[in-house]
This record gives sequence, structure tokens and C-alpha cells, in this order.
Amino acid sequence: MSATVGKSSPQTGAIAVVQNAVDPARRPDVLLRVRRDEGHELSPWWMIGAFVGVSAAVILLLSFVPGGA
Repeated sequence: MSATVGKSSPQTGAIAVVQNAVDPARRPDVLLRVRRDEGHELSPWWMIGAFVGVSAAVILLLSFVPGGA
């Protein structure tokens, strides 16, 4: 008889991996990834605004560097 008779554990490693799989969006080592419901996606304008804001801050800070143009 097999050693796994009467146990609820899977017989192959692949089944164990699928059963123990963790949703990548819910892993504790992923900081800023969030899975949102349908219709609740982040607007692309937030990313455009963040790019413009960071670019403006960098240009402003670089204006304080002596010897610049």
C-alpha cells in the first residue's frame, strides 16, 4: 500500500503548488500592488499628474545648484 493512503495531501508536487498558491496581489512582500474591482481602476491622469509634479520639483531643486545654466 502507498504511504499516502488515508491522507488528504496531494500525491504530486504540482498539485501541492497549486493548492498552496498565494494571490500575488495579496502577498505581504508586495507593498503597493492592489487588485481593484472592475470599474475601480486608477485613472491614468494620476500617473500623468505625478510625472508632471515630480518633474517640476526636480527642475525647481536643480535651479538651486550653483553653476547651472
